Amino acid sequence: MAPIATTLTALAEENSLHQKFIRDEDERPKVAYNQFSTEIPIISLAGIDETNGHHREEICKKIVEACEDWGIFQVIDHGIDSKLINQMTCLAREFFALPSEEKLRFDMSGGKKGGFIVSSHLQGEAVQDWREIVTYFSYPIKARDYSRWPDKPEGWKATTEAYSEQLIKLASKLLEVLSEAMGLEKDALTKSCVDMDQKVVVNFYPKCPQPELTLGLKRHTDPGTITLLLQDQVGGLQATKDGGKTWITVQPIEGAFVVNLGDHGHYLSNGRFKNADHQAVVNSNCSRLSIATFQNPAPEAIVYPLKIRDGENSIMEKPITFLEMYKRKMSNDLELARIKKLSKQNNVKEEELVENSHGSEKSSKDLEQILA
Repeated sequence: MAPIATTLTALAEENSLHQKFIRDEDERPKVAYNQFSTEIPIISLAGIDETNGHHREEICKKIVEACEDWGIFQVIDHGIDSKLINQMTCLAREFFALPSEEKLRFDMSGGKKGGFIVSSHLQGEAVQDWREIVTYFSYPIKARDYSRWPDKPEGWKATTEAYSEQLIKLASKLLEVLSEAMGLEKDALTKSCVDMDQKVVVNFYPKCPQPELTLGLKRHTDPGTITLLLQDQVGGLQATKDGGKTWITVQPIEGAFVVNLGDHGHYLSNGRFKNADHQAVVNSNCSRLSIATFQNPAPEAIVYPLKIRDGENSIMEKPITFLEMYKRKMSNDLELARIKKLSKQNNVKEEELVENSHGSEKSSKDLEQILA
């Protein structure tokens, strides 16, 4: 399905939802956007830089337990400049408030590496997400293509550069904790990324005429190492740890970052640390904004457990590159969506179609598209 060549501004004012956004009943929200849960740990990082001491030990223990249980937690007292956070948030809101033609100057459909798009940069999605995004690479510095970064509102470039620098340092600090918990050198997880890249994805979820029929962002796990998410106070981020049987809505905390462990971190830990299973829901009352920074390994980085504990086997058959892992993940997601659609159209059980496919995958897309 080709991306919608417009924005959601006009669609948000309609009385009913366009068919392209309507999800099957089993994928629709089960919990309200503002029905907040306190199950996700909130961890203060005050004292984490102590070289010795009981305080750092307690912080690290909480982080490890959260990664083993959910793969998701929130951090406060993280040291990121609050003024910088406010600047980034204000600029993001100003960008999405621009007229459609201004945002569409940065249209990233057709495989461009960065820019603005509705729903998702992935081609072939069966149902579209109710969101607008602007996204671009910020690390490594050589990967920055400033022509794909917004030039409005004024100050976007300088603010993003400062924000990205502080976020990648925080991500590395959290990875040090997990490395030490695995009995490795504290830079082991960072080194496994070879040359860590960082992608900024600014999500805007406009108010939706029928939020009970759609999702702002479909259920997924992040493919990379670790993700830091800044969200406003509206609410909409949801998590599950039982395969989607039950969902909770993450409590928004002013100035906090939600930390999600991704597939790469999950595999490197041999499954010890969960890859956070999550989605985003929308509402009919107001818009929602979130800013995600994805810390991912370089495409050529090798994905395989860094340490396998006694009595365990590797959860991977053999080492593969992150690029190959990513391609497989995206291809499998699209194939499952295709099978589900065929099942619905032909009244055939999904299990039969999966078996008949013999595990075949669609051809992976070019790197310029798949990692855009």
